[in-house]
Amino acid sequence: MNRSRLTRFAWISIAAAVFTIALKSAAYGITGSVGLLSDAIESVVNLIGGVMALSMLTVAARPADEDHAYGHSKAEYFSSGVEGGLIVVAAVSISAAAVPRFLAPQPLADIGVGLAISMAATLVNLAVSLLLLRVGRTHNSITLEANAQHLLTDVWTSVGVLVGVGLVALTGWQRLDPVVALVVAANIIWTGIRILQRSILGLMDTALSAEDVAAVRAVLDQYSSSEGVQFHALRTRQAGARKFVSVHVLVPGGWTVHRGHELLERIEAGIRRALPNSSAFTHLESLDDPASWDDQTLERGKTDE
Repeated sequence: MNRSRLTRFAWISIAAAVFTIALKSAAYGITGSVGLLSDAIESVVNLIGGVMALSMLTVAARPADEDHAYGHSKAEYFSSGVEGGLIVVAAVSISAAAVPRFLAPQPLADIGVGLAISMAATLVNLAVSLLLLRVGRTHNSITLEANAQHLLTDVWTSVGVLVGVGLVALTGWQRLDPVVALVVAANIIWTGIRILQRSILGLMDTALSAEDVAAVRAVLDQYSSSEGVQFHALRTRQAGARKFVSVHVLVPGGWTVHRGHELLERIEAGIRRALPNSSAFTHLESLDDPASWDDQTLERGKTDE
């Protein structure tokens, strides 16, 4: 799928957020439940996250240009980072609303109607979150995955609130309502922290997964055994949906430039087949030149001084 087409799923998220905000606000207005209020606050955060996801997916889909030679795919990490931060903010807001209600409990009204409205909003969020999660994983979009995780968090929030409000109706213990809201807040803070961690790792150019690196090494080993060449300085990183691999290829000193270049072309093609949506960079060196062994680290060392 063209990356620009992923924005339509962000629009679906935005539409779902607007719809559920209306439903949950109505449920809170009818019942006066702080748990349902926390649920509505979570949906407002969903809306902000959806708008951020739309803008960053639009940026990430842009092709490489003179100022961004490696593309714009890293923009997705900004969206997921904001999403994770918003989740934490939502949890703090929920807690701020729940603590006073715990200290001074208030009776709830028309609980049945409020629960029915909230249930409808929950089912909408569940359907949209599962769709975004599937598309995000299929197309390796951290933005859609973070948005989906946020919506799933909202679903669990809603379920917890529904249980809490239902128990209030059954037991008459009004403090159950803010207690459930606080438990839900603690749970979604954990989700927000996990999303933030993943975003930070992406912005820090973290290496590819062990599975991806093993796939690259399998390609290199194939040519090492068949061509009698060696490899070093293998480096990898992930930028949104894009994967980058660089490696130095050491060939016998008697090879012609043409033969070495032809080998590099085959190696790069093999890496791209092993890792879809990847860019491979190779550097040709001579096995017979001692200087070839001086640049295995990120900084070449003191041989140039």
